Amino acid sequence: MIQLDQLSKRYRALQALDGVSLNVPAGCLYGLLGPNGAGKTTCLRILCTLLAPDAGSVQIAGIDALADPRAAREQLGYVAQEVAIDKILSGRELLQLQASLYHLDSATSRRRIAELTELLGMGEWLDRRCGTYSGGMRRRLDLASGLLHSPAVLVLDEPTVGLDIESRAALWQVLQQLRDDGTTILLSSHYLEEVDALADRLAILDGGRVIAEGSPESLKRDLGGDRVTLRVREFATPQEAQQAQSVLQQLDGVRQVVINRAQGHAINLVVEGEGAALLDRLRQQLEEASVPVFSLAQSRPSLDDVYLQATGRTLMDAELASVSSRDPKAEKKQAMR
Repeated sequence: MIQLDQLSKRYRALQALDGVSLNVPAGCLYGLLGPNGAGKTTCLRILCTLLAPDAGSVQIAGIDALADPRAAREQLGYVAQEVAIDKILSGRELLQLQASLYHLDSATSRRRIAELTELLGMGEWLDRRCGTYSGGMRRRLDLASGLLHSPAVLVLDEPTVGLDIESRAALWQVLQQLRDDGTTILLSSHYLEEVDALADRLAILDGGRVIAEGSPESLKRDLGGDRVTLRVREFATPQEAQQAQSVLQQLDGVRQVVINRAQGHAINLVVEGEGAALLDRLRQQLEEASVPVFSLAQSRPSLDDVYLQATGRTLMDAELASVSSRDPKAEKKQAMR
Protein backbone atom coordinates (compact mmCIF):
# COMPACT_ATOMS: atom_id res chain seq x y z
CA MET A 1 0.00 0.00 0.00
CA ILE A 2 2.89 2.38 0.78
CA GLN A 3 6.31 2.17 -0.85
CA LEU A 4 9.04 4.68 -0.09
CA ASP A 5 12.28 4.13 -1.96
CA GLN A 6 15.56 5.84 -1.06
CA LEU A 7 14.03 9.10 0.18
CA SER A 8 16.51 11.87 0.91
CA LYS A 9 15.91 15.37 2.22
CA ARG A 10 18.35 18.02 3.39
CA TYR A 11 17.66 21.28 5.20
CA ARG A 12 20.84 23.29 4.65
CA ALA A 13 23.45 21.54 6.82
CA LEU A 14 20.94 19.02 8.27
CA GLN A 15 20.46 15.71 6.47
CA ALA A 16 16.90 14.98 7.66
CA LEU A 17 16.45 11.82 5.56
CA ASP A 18 19.27 9.72 4.18
CA GLY A 19 18.02 6.97 1.87
CA VAL A 20 14.86 5.91 3.74
CA SER A 21 12.98 2.96 2.23
CA LEU A 22 9.75 1.50 3.64
CA ASN A 23 7.22 -1.05 2.42
CA VAL A 24 3.88 -0.99 4.27
CA PRO A 25 1.45 -3.83 3.42
CA ALA A 26 -2.27 -3.15 2.99
CA GLY A 27 -4.28 -3.45 6.21
CA CYS A 28 -1.17 -3.12 8.38
CA LEU A 29 -0.68 -0.86 11.37
CA TYR A 30 2.91 0.22 10.80
CA GLY A 31 4.92 2.09 13.40
CA LEU A 32 7.66 4.63 12.73
CA LEU A 33 9.73 4.83 15.91
CA GLY A 34 12.55 7.20 16.76
CA PRO A 35 13.59 10.18 18.88
CA ASN A 36 12.71 13.77 18.06
CA GLY A 37 14.83 14.84 15.11
CA ALA A 38 15.13 11.34 13.65
CA GLY A 39 13.28 12.34 10.47
CA LYS A 40 9.81 10.92 11.19
CA THR A 41 7.79 14.08 10.48
CA THR A 42 9.81 14.87 7.34
CA CYS A 43 9.15 11.35 6.08
CA LEU A 44 5.39 11.63 6.71
CA ARG A 45 5.13 15.09 5.13
CA ILE A 46 6.81 13.80 1.96
CA LEU A 47 4.46 10.81 1.94
CA CYS A 48 1.46 13.15 2.20
CA THR A 49 2.76 15.33 -0.69
CA LEU A 50 3.26 18.32 1.62
CA LEU A 51 7.01 18.34 1.07
CA ALA A 52 9.14 17.43 -1.93
CA PRO A 53 12.11 15.08 -1.40
CA ASP A 54 15.54 15.80 -2.82
CA ALA A 55 15.63 12.25 -4.17
CA GLY A 56 13.63 9.04 -4.05
CA SER A 57 10.14 7.85 -4.97
CA VAL A 58 6.76 7.54 -3.22
CA GLN A 59 4.02 5.06 -4.19
CA ILE A 60 0.59 5.01 -2.50
CA ALA A 61 -1.84 2.28 -3.58
CA GLY A 62 0.09 2.02 -6.83
CA ILE A 63 -0.04 5.79 -7.47
CA ASP A 64 3.14 7.78 -8.01
CA ALA A 65 2.58 10.44 -5.37
CA LEU A 66 5.29 12.74 -6.72
CA ALA A 67 3.94 12.67 -10.28
CA ASP A 68 0.22 12.75 -9.36
CA PRO A 69 -0.12 14.21 -5.85
CA ARG A 70 -3.85 14.92 -6.20
CA ALA A 71 -4.68 11.27 -6.89
CA ALA A 72 -2.44 10.20 -4.00
CA ARG A 73 -4.18 12.59 -1.60
CA GLU A 74 -7.52 10.97 -2.37
CA GLN A 75 -6.16 7.81 -0.73
CA LEU A 76 -4.81 9.60 2.35
CA GLY A 77 -6.05 10.85 5.69
CA TYR A 78 -3.42 12.90 7.51
CA VAL A 79 -3.49 13.85 11.19
CA ALA A 80 -0.60 16.19 11.94
CA GLN A 81 1.27 16.42 15.22
CA GLU A 82 -0.17 19.86 16.01
CA VAL A 83 -3.94 19.98 16.43
CA ALA A 84 -5.42 22.91 14.47
CA ILE A 85 -9.05 23.47 15.52
CA ASP A 86 -11.18 26.62 15.35
CA LYS A 87 -12.23 27.48 18.90
CA ILE A 88 -15.46 29.22 17.87
CA LEU A 89 -17.01 26.44 15.79
CA SER A 90 -18.59 23.39 17.38
CA GLY A 91 -17.08 20.02 16.62
CA ARG A 92 -19.99 19.16 14.33
CA GLU A 93 -19.63 22.44 12.41
CA LEU A 94 -15.92 21.84 11.96
CA LEU A 95 -16.56 18.33 10.58
CA GLN A 96 -19.19 19.72 8.21
CA LEU A 97 -16.68 22.27 6.97
CA GLN A 98 -14.07 19.55 6.53
CA ALA A 99 -16.57 17.40 4.62
CA SER A 100 -17.21 20.25 2.19
CA LEU A 101 -13.46 20.56 1.60
CA TYR A 102 -13.46 16.85 0.70
CA HIS A 103 -16.38 17.55 -1.72
CA LEU A 104 -18.66 15.10 0.09
CA ASP A 105 -22.36 15.46 -0.68
CA SER A 106 -24.80 16.26 2.14
CA ALA A 107 -26.04 12.70 2.63
CA THR A 108 -22.52 11.23 2.74
CA SER A 109 -21.38 13.98 5.08
CA ARG A 110 -24.20 13.34 7.57
CA ARG A 111 -23.63 9.59 7.43
CA ARG A 112 -19.87 9.79 7.97
CA ILE A 113 -20.19 12.30 10.83
CA ALA A 114 -22.70 10.01 12.52
CA GLU A 115 -20.45 6.97 12.04
CA LEU A 116 -17.36 8.73 13.37
CA THR A 117 -19.27 10.24 16.29
CA GLU A 118 -20.15 6.73 17.42
CA LEU A 119 -16.73 5.25 16.66
CA LEU A 120 -14.85 7.94 18.58
CA GLY A 121 -17.37 8.44 21.38
CA MET A 122 -17.98 12.13 20.60
CA GLY A 123 -21.77 12.25 21.00
CA GLU A 124 -21.87 13.98 24.38
CA TRP A 125 -19.75 16.97 23.40
CA LEU A 126 -19.66 17.25 19.59
CA ASP A 127 -22.10 20.19 19.54
CA ARG A 128 -20.10 22.21 22.07
CA ARG A 129 -17.62 24.86 20.96
CA CYS A 130 -14.16 23.45 20.28
CA GLY A 131 -12.62 26.01 22.62
CA THR A 132 -14.09 24.08 25.56
CA TYR A 133 -12.55 20.72 24.56
CA SER A 134 -9.89 18.84 26.50
CA GLY A 135 -6.74 17.58 24.77
CA GLY A 136 -8.26 14.13 24.32
CA MET A 137 -11.45 15.56 22.77
CA ARG A 138 -9.44 17.75 20.38
CA ARG A 139 -7.34 14.79 19.27
CA ARG A 140 -10.43 12.65 18.61
CA LEU A 141 -12.00 15.44 16.56
CA ASP A 142 -8.77 15.85 14.62
CA LEU A 143 -8.76 12.11 13.92
CA ALA A 144 -12.38 12.28 12.77
CA SER A 145 -11.45 15.06 10.33
CA GLY A 146 -8.80 12.82 8.79
CA LEU A 147 -11.24 9.91 8.46
CA LEU A 148 -14.26 11.71 6.97
CA HIS A 149 -13.55 10.70 3.38
CA SER A 150 -12.88 7.03 4.30
CA PRO A 151 -9.21 7.02 3.26
CA ALA A 152 -7.44 3.80 2.42
CA VAL A 153 -4.34 5.05 4.27
CA LEU A 154 -4.34 6.93 7.58
CA VAL A 155 -1.13 8.78 8.48
CA LEU A 156 -0.70 9.86 12.11
CA ASP A 157 2.17 12.00 13.36
CA GLU A 158 2.68 11.53 17.13
CA PRO A 159 -1.10 11.16 17.75
CA THR A 160 -0.97 10.66 21.52
CA VAL A 161 1.54 13.34 22.57
CA GLY A 162 0.21 15.16 25.62
CA LEU A 163 -2.78 12.86 26.17
CA ASP A 164 -3.66 11.38 29.55
CA ILE A 165 -3.60 7.61 30.03
CA GLU A 166 -7.37 7.19 29.56
CA SER A 167 -7.47 9.20 26.32
CA ARG A 168 -4.42 7.37 24.99
CA ALA A 169 -5.99 3.97 25.70
CA ALA A 170 -9.22 5.04 23.96
CA LEU A 171 -7.29 6.19 20.89
CA TRP A 172 -5.34 2.91 20.80
CA GLN A 173 -8.63 1.01 20.75
CA VAL A 174 -9.93 3.09 17.86
CA LEU A 175 -6.76 2.57 15.83
CA GLN A 176 -6.89 -1.18 16.37
CA GLN A 177 -10.52 -1.24 15.21
CA LEU A 178 -9.67 0.79 12.10
CA ARG A 179 -6.84 -1.64 11.31
CA ASP A 180 -9.16 -4.61 11.80
CA ASP A 181 -11.64 -2.99 9.39
CA GLY A 182 -8.95 -2.82 6.69
CA THR A 183 -7.48 0.68 6.99
CA THR A 184 -3.72 0.86 6.47
CA ILE A 185 -2.23 2.99 9.26
CA LEU A 186 1.21 4.57 9.40
CA LEU A 187 1.87 5.94 12.88
CA SER A 188 4.95 7.81 14.05
CA SER A 189 5.84 7.84 17.74
CA HIS A 190 8.68 8.08 20.21
CA TYR A 191 6.73 6.06 22.80
CA LEU A 192 8.19 2.56 22.91
CA GLU A 193 5.18 1.00 24.63
CA GLU A 194 2.80 2.51 22.06
CA VAL A 195 4.55 1.04 19.05
CA ASP A 196 5.15 -2.27 20.84
CA ALA A 197 1.45 -2.57 21.71
CA LEU A 198 -0.06 -1.42 18.40
CA ALA A 199 2.26 -2.08 15.48
CA ASP A 200 2.15 -5.16 13.27
CA ARG A 201 5.47 -4.01 11.84
CA LEU A 202 7.76 -1.08 12.55
CA ALA A 203 10.83 0.77 11.37
CA ILE A 204 13.23 2.50 13.74
CA LEU A 205 14.67 5.77 12.44
CA ASP A 206 17.82 7.39 13.75
CA GLY A 207 19.69 10.23 12.09
CA GLY A 208 17.46 10.07 9.03
CA ARG A 209 18.16 6.39 8.34
CA VAL A 210 16.25 3.15 8.95
CA ILE A 211 18.34 1.18 11.44
CA ALA A 212 15.93 -1.71 12.07
CA GLU A 213 12.71 -3.02 10.49
CA GLY A 214 10.33 -5.89 11.21
CA SER A 215 7.63 -6.95 13.65
CA PRO A 216 8.20 -5.98 17.31
CA GLU A 217 8.48 -9.60 18.35
CA SER A 218 10.89 -10.58 15.58
CA LEU A 219 13.19 -7.65 16.33
CA LYS A 220 13.31 -8.55 20.02
CA ARG A 221 13.73 -12.24 19.23
CA ASP A 222 16.59 -11.58 16.80
CA LEU A 223 18.38 -9.63 19.51
CA GLY A 224 18.60 -12.79 21.61
CA GLY A 225 19.70 -13.11 25.20
CA ASP A 226 18.32 -11.28 28.23
CA ARG A 227 18.56 -7.67 29.32
CA VAL A 228 20.16 -6.76 32.63
CA THR A 229 19.94 -3.26 34.12
CA LEU A 230 22.62 -2.47 36.67
CA ARG A 231 22.90 0.56 38.91
CA VAL A 232 26.27 0.74 40.63
CA ARG A 233 25.03 3.20 43.26
CA GLU A 234 21.97 5.37 43.77
CA PHE A 235 23.83 8.53 42.70
CA ALA A 236 26.54 7.00 40.55
CA THR A 237 29.13 9.27 38.95
CA PRO A 238 30.13 8.85 35.31
CA GLN A 239 33.51 7.55 36.51
CA GLU A 240 31.91 4.79 38.59
CA ALA A 241 29.69 3.80 35.68
CA GLN A 242 32.68 3.67 33.33
CA GLN A 243 34.58 1.52 35.85
CA ALA A 244 31.69 -0.94 35.97
CA GLN A 245 31.42 -0.87 32.19
CA SER A 246 35.08 -1.81 31.73
CA VAL A 247 34.67 -4.73 34.16
CA LEU A 248 31.46 -5.99 32.54
CA GLN A 249 32.92 -5.88 29.04
CA GLN A 250 35.39 -8.58 30.10
CA LEU A 251 32.75 -11.02 31.38
CA ASP A 252 31.74 -14.16 29.50
CA GLY A 253 28.22 -14.01 28.09
CA VAL A 254 27.99 -10.20 28.07
CA ARG A 255 27.23 -9.09 24.52
CA GLN A 256 26.87 -5.33 24.93
CA VAL A 257 27.34 -2.76 27.70
CA VAL A 258 25.96 0.79 27.41
CA ILE A 259 25.82 3.52 30.06
CA ASN A 260 22.26 4.86 30.33
CA ARG A 261 22.77 8.48 31.37
CA ALA A 262 19.03 9.16 31.35
CA GLN A 263 18.65 6.85 34.36
CA GLY A 264 21.35 8.22 36.62
CA HIS A 265 24.29 6.45 34.95
CA ALA A 266 22.67 3.04 35.13
CA ILE A 267 24.17 0.41 32.85
CA ASN A 268 22.22 -1.65 30.32
CA LEU A 269 23.60 -5.00 29.25
CA VAL A 270 22.52 -7.61 26.73
CA VAL A 271 23.60 -10.97 28.08
CA GLU A 272 23.35 -14.64 27.27
CA GLY A 273 21.93 -16.80 30.03
CA GLU A 274 18.96 -16.84 32.37
CA GLY A 275 17.88 -16.99 35.97
CA ALA A 276 19.37 -16.16 39.33
CA ALA A 277 22.69 -17.82 38.50
CA LEU A 278 23.45 -15.15 35.91
CA LEU A 279 22.75 -12.30 38.32
CA ASP A 280 24.77 -13.99 41.07
CA ARG A 281 27.74 -14.36 38.73
CA LEU A 282 27.59 -10.72 37.68
CA ARG A 283 27.26 -9.55 41.28
CA GLN A 284 30.20 -11.67 42.42
CA GLN A 285 32.54 -10.44 39.70
CA LEU A 286 31.58 -6.81 40.35
CA GLU A 287 32.30 -7.26 44.06
CA GLU A 288 35.68 -8.80 43.24
CA ALA A 289 36.42 -5.71 41.13
CA SER A 290 35.34 -3.44 44.06
CA VAL A 291 32.41 -2.03 42.06
CA PRO A 292 29.52 -1.29 44.48
CA VAL A 293 26.14 -2.60 43.30
CA PHE A 294 23.00 -0.64 44.14
CA SER A 295 20.54 -2.74 42.11
CA LEU A 296 20.60 -5.49 39.50
CA ALA A 297 17.49 -6.51 37.53
CA GLN A 298 16.84 -8.87 34.64
CA SER A 299 14.12 -8.77 31.94
CA ARG A 300 13.37 -9.93 28.42
CA PRO A 301 14.63 -7.71 25.55
CA SER A 302 12.53 -4.65 24.69
CA LEU A 303 12.37 -2.30 21.71
CA ASP A 304 14.69 0.02 23.62
CA ASP A 305 17.24 -2.82 23.65
CA VAL A 306 16.81 -3.16 19.88
CA TYR A 307 17.53 0.56 19.56
CA LEU A 308 20.46 0.25 21.96
CA GLN A 309 21.91 -2.67 19.97
CA ALA A 310 21.69 -0.68 16.72
CA THR A 311 22.94 2.70 17.95
CA GLY A 312 24.86 2.11 21.19
CA ARG A 313 22.48 4.34 23.18
CA THR A 314 18.95 4.13 24.56
CA LEU A 315 16.02 5.97 23.01
CA MET A 316 15.76 8.18 26.11
CA ASP A 317 19.41 9.19 25.78
CA ALA A 318 18.79 10.00 22.12
CA GLU A 319 15.83 12.19 23.13
CA LEU A 320 17.95 14.05 25.68
CA ALA A 321 20.74 14.56 23.15
CA SER A 322 18.22 15.93 20.65
CA VAL A 323 16.84 18.42 23.17
CA SER A 324 20.27 19.59 24.34
CA SER A 325 21.49 20.15 20.77
CA ARG A 326 18.65 22.45 19.77
CA ASP A 327 19.30 26.14 19.23
CA PRO A 328 16.33 28.11 20.63
CA LYS A 329 17.15 31.17 18.51
CA ALA A 330 17.28 29.09 15.34
CA GLU A 331 13.98 27.44 16.22
CA LYS A 332 12.36 30.85 16.75
CA LYS A 333 13.58 32.07 13.36
CA GLN A 334 12.29 28.91 11.68
CA ALA A 335 8.87 29.32 13.37
CA MET A 336 8.65 32.95 12.18
CA ARG A 337 9.21 31.83 8.61
